[in-house]
Order: sequence, then C-alpha cells, then structure tokens
Amino acid sequence: MRIRTYLKNAALLTAAGFAMRVLGMVFRVYIAGWLGGEGMGLYQLILAVYGVFVSLATAGVNVASTRLAAQSLARGRGMAPTLWGLVSAAACFGTLAMLAQFALAEPVAHWMLHDARAELGLRALAPSLPFMAVAGALRGCFLARRRVEPNITAQLMEQLVRMAVAAFALSRLAAWGGGYACGAVLIGNTVSEAVSCLLMAVFARRETSFRPRPGDPAKGFSRRELLGIAMPVCGSRLLGSGLQAIESSLIPLCLTLYLGERAAAVTQYGAVKGMAMPLIFFPFSVLAALAGLLMPEITRAGTRRDYAAQAKLIHTAMTLTGLFSALAGAGLVLFGEPLAMLLYHEEAVGQYMRVLGLIAPFMYLESMVDGILKGMGEQMATFRYSVLDSALRILAMSALIPRYGMAGFFAVMAVSNLLTCTLNLRRMLRCAQMQINWGRWFIAPAAVAGIGLTPVLWMRRLMPDTPAALTAEMAVFAMGAGIPLLLTWRKHKAALVHSGTGRR
Repeated sequence: MRIRTYLKNAALLTAAGFAMRVLGMVFRVYIAGWLGGEGMGLYQLILAVYGVFVSLATAGVNVASTRLAAQSLARGRGMAPTLWGLVSAAACFGTLAMLAQFALAEPVAHWMLHDARAELGLRALAPSLPFMAVAGALRGCFLARRRVEPNITAQLMEQLVRMAVAAFALSRLAAWGGGYACGAVLIGNTVSEAVSCLLMAVFARRETSFRPRPGDPAKGFSRRELLGIAMPVCGSRLLGSGLQAIESSLIPLCLTLYLGERAAAVTQYGAVKGMAMPLIFFPFSVLAALAGLLMPEITRAGTRRDYAAQAKLIHTAMTLTGLFSALAGAGLVLFGEPLAMLLYHEEAVGQYMRVLGLIAPFMYLESMVDGILKGMGEQMATFRYSVLDSALRILAMSALIPRYGMAGFFAVMAVSNLLTCTLNLRRMLRCAQMQINWGRWFIAPAAVAGIGLTPVLWMRRLMPDTPAALTAEMAVFAMGAGIPLLLTWRKHKAALVHSGTGRR
C-alpha cells in the first residue's frame, strides 16, 4: 500500500509540477507584453526583496510543519493540537513579516532598489505573507499524512487566480505607469495566496484525521521543538535570500554606471532575469520531476545504509542529468533566439539566450547535485557553498559590471555556476564514496550534443531562413536528441523501478 501511495504521489507531483511551470511560463510571457523590459526589471527587483520577507514568514515553519506532524503521527498522537499549534505559529511569523515589509517598503525602495515605484509593489505584496505562511503549515501537515491532492489543487488554483486577477488589474492600472502596472501584477499574487490559504483551510477542515479526538494532548509539540527546527532553517534562508536581494539590487546599479542611464540598465536586467532566465530554466522541469522521484529514495538508501543502492541511484541521476543538460544547452543555443523573438519580440533577449544556453548545462547539473546532497542530509554544506558563491558574485559583479556591462555579468554567471557545481559535486562524491565518471556524466553527453548540433548547422547553411526551415531544424534536432535520451532512460529505468518498489 505504501509503495502504491508513493508512486501515485510521485506521478501527481510530477504532472502538477510540469503544469505549474507551463502556466508560470505563459504568465511570464503575458505580463512581459504589458510591462516591457524596464517593467520586468522592476518586477524582478521587487520579488528579490519580497523573497527576504518570505523567508522570514515561511521558511522555518514550513519545514517544521512536516517534521512535527510526522513526529506526532509516529508517537500515536492526534493531529489536531499539532496542526493548530503550527497554524498559530505560522500566522505569527507571517504577520511579523507583513508588518516589517509594509514598514520598510519606502526606505527599501529608495535606498536599496533606487526606484520609488517599488514601494507600491512591496506594500501590495505585504498582506500575502500571513496567508502564505499558514498555507505552508497546512501543506506540511498534509504531506505528513501522505496526501498531496489538497496541495496540488490549491497550488493550481492559486496560479489560475493569480493570472486572472493580474490580467484584470493590468487592464485597469497599466495606463497609469510602470509602478502601477507592477502593482497590478503583484495584487494578483496577494489575492491568489489568500485563495490558496482558504482552500487549504477547507481541505483541513474536511480531513477527519485533523479533527480533535478524546485524549489529545494540550499541545502537539513544545516551543523548544518548534524553534529548534524553525530557527536554524529561517536564519539560513534569511541570510541566503538577503544576499540574493543585495545581488539583485546591485546588478542594475552597476549597469547604470556602465550605461549611464538607469532606465536602460533596468531594461537589460529585466530582459535577463525576467524574460531569458525563465526560458532557460523551463526545460529543467523534466529534471525536477526526476529529482522528485530520486531524492526520497537516495535518503531511504542512506538511512538503511545500503550505500551500493545509493551509489547506483546517484549514477543514474548524474547520467540522465548530464545527457539532458548537454542536449538542452545545445537546443537553447540553436533555438533560443527565435523562441525569444516569438514569445517576447525582444531581440536583446534572443542574444542573451544564446549566451545563457552555454551556461545552462552547468546550472542544471548544479541544481541536480544540490538536490542529491540534500537527499543525503548535506543541507548545511550546500548552504555554505551558496553563501560563499553569493558573496563572491557580489564582489565580482561590483568589479566587472561597471567596466564591461552585460559581458561582465555573463562572465560572473559562468564562473559562479562552474564553481558551485564543482564544490557540490566534490562533496557528493566524498559523501557517497564514489569516483567521478567522466565518460558517462560529461564526455558522452557533450559528444551526443555535438552530433545533434551538426545536422542543424548544415541545414542552416543550405536552407533559407524561413519559419518552415526553422520547423524542420527543430524536428531534426528533437529526433537526434530524443533517441539517445530514450535509450539512456530505458537502460537506467530498472534502477528507478527497483528503488521505488523496494526490490533488490
């Protein structure tokens, strides 16, 4: 029964995750049409600061909710005291974060983001924080019960409401200027978080295992237990998101020194962060689904000290990730520019896509290795590397972007992703007591990607630059990429099946 539940939940989470990414991509393209490059830059700056307050509101309690709820179940206790205790704590954290963001909106907009228009967006987002925190606590309780349907339903509805409200608000407020247009989109975030929280509360009320029972303890957990889990997580997330916010605010400032104009700098920042990067990470949704299947199994293999099974799973993950990353990077280099022109009608975004396509394989590998390390319980190692990377990025960007502009930014990105990928990979190999497989993980994927590139490059030399020719090129590349991916998947699928069913 547990195996069937696991497989069902994995399938639901995979499908829902892909649907969410598709909806998110559609939403990004839609709002980019309204906001333009400068508006997307302002939008990204606001979200970077918002992430700091989200960490304060949710990071600690969200992690604690799953662990404390599972702990209550393991002790044979009723869930009601634990649930209401977690909801109360989440509401307190969320309210504190909301008041802090509302109070600091003006000084942050003026002194950190250097754009007074950001104040409206930050204040429009502030009321979402208590709803987000409470919904996160409820999601943790449902995950402890091995029920993912309420979480999936609420998140999909949240995305749909966000899109609908933002579209309506944009039609009314966009004409008033960029600040009001960003505020219109962010109002959609706040309303959608409230709807998601309400849906989770309805699901929790209907869940029979969450109802009070005779003999329930007065408290489901102690304050010490909650703070012992929440504070380290919250502190680390605050530090990480704070460094990322500083980095995000620094990029437009340094670009302004290079270009001599703030509006042009914010436009370039928005084109990269708000338009190109979501496209770059869209293919990763396939690997994210694989990571969702593999990470619990890597954790389980390590817990039962079955290091041979753990090594086999890691080898499977790295082989598939290496091949997919190389092929996805090649596809982005070949087709990123026409895809960006089709979606955004921005020539600069297409140029950025070509450069980012070369860096994308390292981004994908880094993300997968980071997930594997967390599955092995190495969260603190990944956090240390992330903090080191953020600090070095801030220093490098301060030195290079004012002198070289976007070329300096891309150079920092390339070195940063290579550094963190190397550090995480080295840690993973040491913890798993494995040797790096250069042939399977790197050399063979690069060779396959090169073979896939060759016929498309020849077609471009022989065929005119037309939509029909582009379609033919994409079909040829898809066939050339799909065959090795399918063969590799068939070869390694047995490892995933055996890990999911518990068979040796």
